[in-house]
Amino acid sequence: MAFRVFVHRSGTAVIRRITVLLVLVLAIGACDRGTPLFLVKAVAAGVPSLAPFFDENQGLGRDDTQVTAERAPGGLQQGDTPGLYGGSEQPTVCDVVRLKKFLTDPANDRKAQAWATALSITTAEIPGYLDRLTPVLLRHDTLVKNHDYKKGKATPFNALLQTGIAILVDEQGLPAVKCSCGNPLRPFDGDTNRINVEFDDRNEAWKGYQKSSVVAVRPATRKVERLALVDVHEPDRGISRPVGTTGEKDTAFDTRERRAVPDLAGATFGQASRELAAKGLAVAFEGGGLPPDGARVTASDPPAGTELRFGEYVTLHVAGGSSGGSSDGTTTSTPPGGSGSSPSTGGPSPSTTPTPTPSGSTPSGPSSGSGSAGPSGPSGSGPSGSGPSSSAPGPTGGPPSSGTSSTAPPAPDPPTSSSPPATTKSP
Repeated sequence: MAFRVFVHRSGTAVIRRITVLLVLVLAIGACDRGTPLFLVKAVAAGVPSLAPFFDENQGLGRDDTQVTAERAPGGLQQGDTPGLYGGSEQPTVCDVVRLKKFLTDPANDRKAQAWATALSITTAEIPGYLDRLTPVLLRHDTLVKNHDYKKGKATPFNALLQTGIAILVDEQGLPAVKCSCGNPLRPFDGDTNRINVEFDDRNEAWKGYQKSSVVAVRPATRKVERLALVDVHEPDRGISRPVGTTGEKDTAFDTRERRAVPDLAGATFGQASRELAAKGLAVAFEGGGLPPDGARVTASDPPAGTELRFGEYVTLHVAGGSSGGSSDGTTTSTPPGGSGSSPSTGGPSPSTTPTPTPSGSTPSGPSSGSGSAGPSGPSGSGPSGSGPSSSAPGPTGGPPSSGTSSTAPPAPDPPTSSSPPATTKSP
């Protein structure tokens, strides 16, 4: 009898433990399913804003509705990524002088106050700020925090800007102004994997839209001297545009020329990314977050010496942690949303919390997601841009840390330069 009671009690305890575990599993699953999506309003190229800062009939900027989105891995991209943005030989797509005149006119002081507040600057800083911006065309559908002008204030909302929209970017490659309407832009700070894009009868779903390919831009690791753009109408032609200019000082380079992957073993992640960008190559990394700048690079894929086209990806393996690191302390920087190690192409605004209901709200935390992996190189129509850089397409003043062991101190950060990316030969 005592033995039966013991067995009965033991069985009851086991059942209770199993029940508790099942409840925990179901609770975790329910929490994940209950995580709200970030509502994102689609903004199509060439479609006027309903609440602009600047009258769009005045010709402040002009979108290019003929540009088609490049294949991209989606997710997070750094602002100085080679080929992330585009340009053309046509007249400037954004009249910065007119925007400056409008915002410094005392008659528009209320708008100027709202505009400056959205960008975390003062009205006195507007002229100098605008002088440091650079006009580009989007080559990828891009997530931003947009701002309408309503009731005397800048009203923020998450937006997906279509490829071909003209914007101004700042010294770290971040979208800053939508050219056609003058609306200020800030980085999208939500999870790119959890977005609900809202199209309407004015901004219908455009051809080529893929949720997994949208990008969100993060600041370059330091100020950029030149942006490496791709001609949106002639993708074999690259454009080197000094930051703060509008096209009058552009120089061209051939995006088809090959460039060798440097030996980056032993360099820090920050140094390696700058070395690669100086050569016109993109850095692949996990969409959940960049590895720390000081993390040591242990290997690259493809390896040193491999010749790639402008804008192709080099996947860096680093020792140390990142938000996507493995439990053994070794992190593989993969293309945003990708798996494995093969290269792939690819201010004080009011802040609200995400909600599954249509509210245009934005989260306050950093992004932790990315889209799915893209193809393993630039598309046939031109390079895909991605990865961090310090200046592009100019090579840096010093060579990569060739042959450096993983324990040796890395070479000092190379200075920026204005010359074209270093190449080895034509294809």
